[in-house]
Amino acid sequence: MSTRKSSASPRATPRTRRAPRRSGPEPVRLGIIGLGLRTEVLLVSLFAIEGVEIVGVCDVRDTAIARILDIFKQNGKQSPDVERDYRRLLERSDIDAVLVPTSWNSHLPIATEALQAGKYAGIEVGGASSLNELWRLVRAAESTGVSCMMLENCCYARNELLVLNMVRQGLFGELIHCCGGYEHDLSEYACLVEKGFERSLHNRFRNGDLYPTHQLGPIAKILDINRGNRFLSLTSTASKSRGMQLAAQRHYGAGTTYGDMPFNMGDIITTVIKCANGETITLTHGIALPRPYSRNGRVQGTRGLWVEDAKGIYIDGISPSIVKLDVAGNPYTVHKWDPVESFYEKYDHPIWQEYRRQEMTGGHGGIDSLALRAFIDSVRAREETPIDAYDVAAWMSITCLSEQSIAMGSAPVAVPDFTDGKWVIRQRATGGRWSL
Repeated sequence: MSTRKSSASPRATPRTRRAPRRSGPEPVRLGIIGLGLRTEVLLVSLFAIEGVEIVGVCDVRDTAIARILDIFKQNGKQSPDVERDYRRLLERSDIDAVLVPTSWNSHLPIATEALQAGKYAGIEVGGASSLNELWRLVRAAESTGVSCMMLENCCYARNELLVLNMVRQGLFGELIHCCGGYEHDLSEYACLVEKGFERSLHNRFRNGDLYPTHQLGPIAKILDINRGNRFLSLTSTASKSRGMQLAAQRHYGAGTTYGDMPFNMGDIITTVIKCANGETITLTHGIALPRPYSRNGRVQGTRGLWVEDAKGIYIDGISPSIVKLDVAGNPYTVHKWDPVESFYEKYDHPIWQEYRRQEMTGGHGGIDSLALRAFIDSVRAREETPIDAYDVAAWMSITCLSEQSIAMGSAPVAVPDFTDGKWVIRQRATGGRWSL
């Protein structure tokens, strides 16, 4: 979605205080800014959530608007008002919150304006282009008292929440190292540059971890980032770039303008983050080469670990091990995985226990619905969202900081403390239905 602004000068938006806590069944009224494919998926979950009204939508493309209005009609929903300038939605007194599933570069500016207008903001995932835009978001959240939540659905995935629950019950011991990433064959994006598809343009011109939050978000919650811990520094390294250009050549042909177009993005980006409490995190970004999908999740503690791709958990003293003999007759121990599913009965997170009881539905196996419900319930109660502006800033900063490290030959780069020291005394959020 384009974020082109009208020729009229925008009004300065005064600081808006929080609205009173809701006491009755009045619905949460949403605006949606950006009407692309992601919005179509989100609507599947939103239509199933009681007490939600979508009263306004915004895009500059007539085709996108028509498609979304048709989806409302097909589902028997009242058509929302349509705007082509998102600021008109932010000016409306009948909107409590906005969802921002726009192109990457517009997530943060729109969210910042939403907070300044007193609206909760739920932004889609992606990375930051600069630290300045992250600081602006944080300052807006602090000055208005209104929350911004990244709708990072992977924070509500069943296995990630299972591991979070087990870690907090002490089964993993002291945490030492975590891994995560986004490994997904998206080489077809090389064929969308000519259409101006923004994600393709980022891969053409940038070189860093563009999409860090799918596994970094859950890891950050597991490691209590911004609540007793924080990211200190990182180093990032890029491999050579081949996958996108090969895909473009297959589609357009070698010797053509688009077929020979170079891509800056390394096929594999490896980032290592050091945390204040001594843990390390390794992130891998790879979307240009053939492979099945993986978020490469791994959590290693002094008593055990979880590895996503092994579909297993090993806990010392609980998981099986057997003694074998080598060819010389010497004994050695073989440690065996327990299937992740074997821990569900005892350690399934309360969020997923409730999800299964209520048979909720939604995209991406239900995690879209869970993230949206967490956001909407926070708006309804006028409470802080379970993923807040400090989290958004810390997670999204990895993109521009990894670019900086790569550009300087994999040099260490400091990660800003967006809490201004409050991470030392901030307590883990507990007790809320959606607390992470």
